[in-house]
Amino acid sequence: MKFVECKGLHGEVTVPGDKSISHRSVMFGSIAKGTTEIHNYLQGADCLSTISCFRKMGIEIENRGDVVLVHGRGLRGLTRPAEVLDCGNSGTTTRLISGILAAQDFDVTLTGDASIQKRPMKRIMEPLSRMGASIESVNGNGCAPLRISGRKLHGISYTSKVASAQVKSAILLAGLYADSETRVTEPYLSRNHSEILLNYFGADVRTEIEDATGTCGSANIAELPGQPQPAGRATAVIRPATELHGNLVEVPGDISSAAFFLCAGLMAPNSEILIRNVGINPTRAGILNVIRDMGGNITLLNERAGSGEPTADILVRSSSLHGTVIEGAVIPTLIDELPMIAAMACFADGTTVIRDAAELKVKESDRITVMVENLTAMGADVTATEDGMIIRGGRPLHGAVIDSHLDHRIAMTFAVTGLCADGETEILGAECVNISYPQFYEDLKHLIK
Repeated sequence: MKFVECKGLHGEVTVPGDKSISHRSVMFGSIAKGTTEIHNYLQGADCLSTISCFRKMGIEIENRGDVVLVHGRGLRGLTRPAEVLDCGNSGTTTRLISGILAAQDFDVTLTGDASIQKRPMKRIMEPLSRMGASIESVNGNGCAPLRISGRKLHGISYTSKVASAQVKSAILLAGLYADSETRVTEPYLSRNHSEILLNYFGADVRTEIEDATGTCGSANIAELPGQPQPAGRATAVIRPATELHGNLVEVPGDISSAAFFLCAGLMAPNSEILIRNVGINPTRAGILNVIRDMGGNITLLNERAGSGEPTADILVRSSSLHGTVIEGAVIPTLIDELPMIAAMACFADGTTVIRDAAELKVKESDRITVMVENLTAMGADVTATEDGMIIRGGRPLHGAVIDSHLDHRIAMTFAVTGLCADGETEILGAECVNISYPQFYEDLKHLIK
């Protein structure tokens, strides 16, 4: 697919439902009693993999496109699948479902595509094994396929070396079935959709934030939109559950998808874009703080809450940007947006430094290496580091042939960048956007004036 420089972007766009919340709404609805009605469910390949896995375990799920109905059968209502569960390209499906399967009364094998079979799973295998689970890597390399034999679980206190919502969520889901309280401590607070939605379904979950003095206090982070991410260690605590209850879930627009339009509106000259109904949970909305730090012109409108998640419409206009430093506690709140932020930094004056983001190496691709290679091909001055990148902005970019490595966020990043570069940009493997945003190219084209 090819892109050429545009003269401006104007109009409104509504991005698809949040991928993280879509996954969780089907998972939690499947192990709840009664029907869960999900609006604005993301119809991307990853989230369809989650639906497929639970259907294979006996859950009736009606996917009507605009509405998904999950007819849950309770915490112990899943049945042994007749075949291997294929998680496709979805790390969220693979890791979170492992926490649920660890406590069932049957054996199951999880697999996925070539990318999933290279992504690290020891980070969930180790804590789940400590809880009493039987989970092993079939090939002995710490990756999928995973063979899981359900066991009785006990609660643990676990300290994670990385702030990872997937690791935390796998442990919390196993904790629903444990014989005592389970605690997961992270160096920083990762996205907390699991905690919010589990409470919404009737579980007993709380979050404790440790401040600079070492003092802990409870926090409802979903009620703090637009405020800085807490910098101290965070502990999620869950008590064993006897039952969850089906619910109505309104999935907000995915800020990770909105990020491409946010940055496009800032980068492209003479642009103004209104993005409707975007989730602004502060554990996900770090990009908004970075944009403000870089001098970007964004305005939050019509702020509201639904299913425990804050949302807003976001108005973005072309801006003169400057470099910044992105590090520490903000990184977990924008890890998926860093490729687009790195590209945007090429259009800013001065130097932007990204640190503490080694997690980029184990996404759908090694996003540090891939971003540096592709941005360099377009004429950018960018250097890879062990845990991030250094981007020296202000140099004009030109078109190039971009290898997406079948990574959806890489493809979308360079579609936007190609609209702001001289000449023609061609993206190889552009169809991979179907993983998270099947209508992306159509929505982008609609804004080009």
